[in-house]
Amino acid sequence: MDPVGQDVNLNSPNKGLPVDLADFPAEGTLGNSGSPLPPGLTEEEAEELRIELSKVEEEISTLRQVLSAKERHATELKRKLGLSPLNEFKQNLTKSWQDVQTSNAYVSASATLDDITHSEAYKKTQETLSQAGQKTSAALTTMSSAISRKLGDMRNSATFKSFEDKMGNLKYKVVGPRGDESPADSTTPTQENLPF
Repeated sequence: MDPVGQDVNLNSPNKGLPVDLADFPAEGTLGNSGSPLPPGLTEEEAEELRIELSKVEEEISTLRQVLSAKERHATELKRKLGLSPLNEFKQNLTKSWQDVQTSNAYVSASATLDDITHSEAYKKTQETLSQAGQKTSAALTTMSSAISRKLGDMRNSATFKSFEDKMGNLKYKVVGPRGDESPADSTTPTQENLPF
């Protein structure tokens, strides 16, 4: 296999196919016997470097294959141990959170926050908000009582009584007295055979 005339990258879709040397610049292209060698490099040294490059690329290919086999083996071992990707993700999150909690930035921020919560300004703000909450609660209770009182007054008003009487009469005509099946007037339709 001529490493110069073929694509040796195993991840390449053109793996093993001849490489068109016209795609590359002639200057500095290895294996092109017509191109000038880099300064200070003899033909023998260039050939040794080409051979060494070929060996290194073969080793890289072998290492990729070994790594792939090791990854498959690790995946199989994890499956046998019941370690799913979700469990692994949870463990990584837990470890990361523990790392954050022990980091200098987190410890410093926690100390600063602790200092703030014990400061006079924080305590005064907290007291002010607490008083505002109590006043708001009292105002809502007062408003609720006022609305209940107004609704009670409205229910006892003559207009509401008149409306309630009319609704009672309508119910009596449609349903009958006390929900009895037979209405007072036989020409009035019952609830069961209403047109709607």
